[in-house]
Amino acid sequence: MDGWPYAGGDCGALIRSRDWSRTPLGPIDGWSLELRATVANIVNSPVAKVLMWGPSHTMIYNDAYSEIAGSNHPRALGGSAPEIWPEIWDWNSRMLEAGFRGELMSFRDQPMTLLRGGREDTFVFDLFYTPVYEADGSIGGVMCTVVDNSVRVAIDRKLVESHRRFRTAMDAVHGILWTNDASGRMAGEQPGWAALTGQSYEAYQGYGWADAVHPEDAAGTVSAWEAALAAKGMFVHEHRVRRADGEWRSFAIRALPIIEANGEIAEWVGVHTDITHQRAAERALREHSEALARQIAHRERAEEQLRRLNEGLEARVAAEVEERRRAETKLAQSQKMETIGKLTGGVAHDFNNLLQVVSGNLQLLARDIVGNERAERRVANAMAGVSRGAKLAAQLLAFGRRQALEPKVVNVSRLVQGLDDMLRRAIGEAVEIETIFSGALWNTFIDPVQVETALLNMAINARDAMEGRGRLTIELANAHLDDAYARDHDEVTPGQYVMLAVTDTGCGMTPELVEKVFEPFFSTKAEGKGSGLGLSMVYGFVKQSGGHVKIYSEPGHGTTIRLYLPRAVEDEDVEVAPAAGPLQGGTETVLVVEDDPEVRETVIAMVSDLGYRVLRAVDATSALHVIESGVPIDLLFTDVVMPGALKSPELARKARARLPDLAVLFTSGYTENSIVHGGKLDAGVELLSKPYTREALARKFRHVLANRRQRAIAPAPQPDVKSPSSEPAAKPPVDASAPTVLLVEDDALILMNTAEMLQQAGYLVVEARSAEEAMAALRTAPVDVLVTDLNLPGASGAALAAEARALRPEAAVVYATGDATAVRDEAGANILSKPYDAAELLRVVEAARGGATRREASSESEPA
Repeated sequence: MDGWPYAGGDCGALIRSRDWSRTPLGPIDGWSLELRATVANIVNSPVAKVLMWGPSHTMIYNDAYSEIAGSNHPRALGGSAPEIWPEIWDWNSRMLEAGFRGELMSFRDQPMTLLRGGREDTFVFDLFYTPVYEADGSIGGVMCTVVDNSVRVAIDRKLVESHRRFRTAMDAVHGILWTNDASGRMAGEQPGWAALTGQSYEAYQGYGWADAVHPEDAAGTVSAWEAALAAKGMFVHEHRVRRADGEWRSFAIRALPIIEANGEIAEWVGVHTDITHQRAAERALREHSEALARQIAHRERAEEQLRRLNEGLEARVAAEVEERRRAETKLAQSQKMETIGKLTGGVAHDFNNLLQVVSGNLQLLARDIVGNERAERRVANAMAGVSRGAKLAAQLLAFGRRQALEPKVVNVSRLVQGLDDMLRRAIGEAVEIETIFSGALWNTFIDPVQVETALLNMAINARDAMEGRGRLTIELANAHLDDAYARDHDEVTPGQYVMLAVTDTGCGMTPELVEKVFEPFFSTKAEGKGSGLGLSMVYGFVKQSGGHVKIYSEPGHGTTIRLYLPRAVEDEDVEVAPAAGPLQGGTETVLVVEDDPEVRETVIAMVSDLGYRVLRAVDATSALHVIESGVPIDLLFTDVVMPGALKSPELARKARARLPDLAVLFTSGYTENSIVHGGKLDAGVELLSKPYTREALARKFRHVLANRRQRAIAPAPQPDVKSPSSEPAAKPPVDASAPTVLLVEDDALILMNTAEMLQQAGYLVVEARSAEEAMAALRTAPVDVLVTDLNLPGASGAALAAEARALRPEAAVVYATGDATAVRDEAGANILSKPYDAAELLRVVEAARGGATRREASSESEPA
């Protein structure tokens, strides 16, 4: 201890009293003079310092550093730096390596997190690392001088935050902050004033700021300022200031002097607040008050009007609150119905798969028990149960808006009149039916089968509500739902509608029941007396069709349900039902893709029974592997909803990329957004809905396969006999007097190929992709022959033919179809079976023309 200083505070005393012989430094008496001098310097320094000595980085520090060490003191004294501060060893190790290389390191405002007593504390330090040399020139250790800036940095941050809050407050009150010296001169940067007036720094210095004050207000400003200077009190004034954009604005000014210790003013701090709008409002109010004063004779009437206005305002506020409450209730109900719809749609999908298994096996079984009357009767009863189940699933799909609709242009009055007998049988003779039809009723674009079902459901519900006795009123009228109505009713689009209303004289319902009547499986009838799906089906069908449903009911006063069906401006479609004929199978190869094993086996059995060669796949990925294997495939028959990343529409696209002639037919228990939009199938998509019968399967297969073969037939190019060139000749001009063929086909490739065949034969060809386009052509151009596909979007080919005969009796009709048995056996019918080539096409068209000519000649020869 010889020569050791007696100063050094607590840490110095601890160093002197400690037995250092057990540390890497050894006894103090053996310390080098340089180490002893450095330690003396550290413990006697008021600045926090720590020495990390030798390879062990043994720590020696002073009292100031012990405050930083916190709970690690006094254990840290003589301890190893990586042991005491493991959380910052990455940092310290780099600093020590640099220090032992003789490098000086310094850092300003270095954030550092220390673990003290199990708690993390964050500091901001200035750090200075200095190597300490031994007598032989080697470096014995590194001394770190630590300046704790944590308090200063925190204060700086609070000051910045305070400035930010002050600036925000100034912005909130539209205030402009400025400072002047004691005499009123501006000095230094005044960013607020510059932003307000657009003056440059040089322009507003001194008294230059006054140039932005309105000349008429200058004298008053000077007078008020001198008074404030004399009183050394608050300066309060108003004047106009020219804004940077040249507009004069009114400002309220408040300024306070900063008084020095000797009582003199050091400077002024003031705020300009824009009060232009406030003063304008005050002027308007003052002018209004003056006008009222001039009309004092009418004060009583004005007061009465004001009182009524206040009462009306209160009533409007109350009405607005109530309207908002109703809107929120409607939104909640709409969201609930949407959720239930998705759930029921999924249930119906699984249910239809089950029904397909039962239905398919029953149909296969029926072929095995022919002649066994008892077994046939039981199978027929089971099929009737399947039909009931399918109807139930259809109602679920209708509510969930998952059914693929077949909308047509319909005149609902004729449809309702046609249902009169059925309605009377359904509701009984004790119920009086009254129908009210408005004149010039609009057409509507709707699925007629769904309208009939909806009307029947509403009539049966009305009969039950009247307990079989009362009056049922069916009303039809044109209606317009305006913007105001649409705002009050969710999912309503303003526009023109056809209103179908059903009113009964039954018991009526409470508002609580009315809110639930459209929910599936909710019923007010006794248990076992109803499924609770009738009105839910009506609701879903109308919503999916773009319409609106409104119900009015009151206990003891009956119920009215109004369906608003979207208006159609086209002419009404006339339906002609094709007759059923014998089934036709085939020998083509069909790839069946179905993930449900029971459905898959049933479908495979039905398809095989029809004579087709069948390949199978459990999902879209497996099906794609089969297709890529090179096995010849004629038809891809796939479920829409499939597990896995690859979906059925994408499977169809990739399959057609590899097999361009492949026919594709989708099947599903409910409509899938990937192939159905707006309740209608996408263009070019063929769908067979589950559950389907063997007959429906057979006819759909023949239709899509016939279209496939027809697309593969293209007319061969005609060589130019006049030219030795190998290039095909240009299409010859068509004689304007040539016979006209109206060709109706929704498949683009078949339409193009068939049109080219007819044009090469010298016919004028008018093309149409739907019955609606064809009707427009029939009304505007003479047509000699109508060649139409039976399966068209919207109205069928048979319906189009009936319309064509009414408009153009002289025109011949040719049905193009892949299933000839689907055409009614009628006099004069001409059938063009798909696939057909140019020779067959021209033969049938010429035969049809000849038959039409003979009929026309026969009609002309008959006596008048």
